[in-house]
Amino acid sequence: MKLKTLFVLAGMFTGLVCKAQNKSSIPEINEERKRLESNGMLVLGSWALGNMVWGGIGASRTTGARKGFHQMNMYWNTVNLAIAGLGYFNAKKHQTEGSLWKSLQAQQKTEKILLFNAALDAGYMAGGLYLMERGKRRQNDQLVGFGNAVILQGAFLLVFDGILYSLQVKNKAKFKPWIDKVNISTSGISYKVEF
Repeated sequence: MKLKTLFVLAGMFTGLVCKAQNKSSIPEINEERKRLESNGMLVLGSWALGNMVWGGIGASRTTGARKGFHQMNMYWNTVNLAIAGLGYFNAKKHQTEGSLWKSLQAQQKTEKILLFNAALDAGYMAGGLYLMERGKRRQNDQLVGFGNAVILQGAFLLVFDGILYSLQVKNKAKFKPWIDKVNISTSGISYKVEF
């Protein structure tokens, strides 16, 4: 019981010392991760809405490959809008983790998802090239337009995920002062406190 009380007091003191040294607290780092996620979903949702309006207007006023381009932008961004809405509400409702290790796990999970998405984005662009080339070979204007739209959407998502990833990596760097103080060895775990 005394040991547990000592750990609680040491944790409280450490939090005060780290805050006094102008370091971000773990809850602040977690809140920043959530803020980046929710703002990213707002950007994605805005992109989706804009493309849906532009696609609807464009599809009603054009023919051939351009019509296919606008139609695919509309279809594609219906899915983007759903993802953005779910992602936004998911980021807002999740409780932020309080412990260092759970916070690091959540941060790494976010970064892995963004990297996986970036790989998918490159695949979307390759799929768009395939559709475009297939449309040209078969003289199918709709496929050409679909391919161009998928290339555009994949390129946007690649840039979008790349920017979000770099912002999340910058946020993860705020954990460094916390991690540098932890020493794990065969004799146990220690935490260095500076005065």
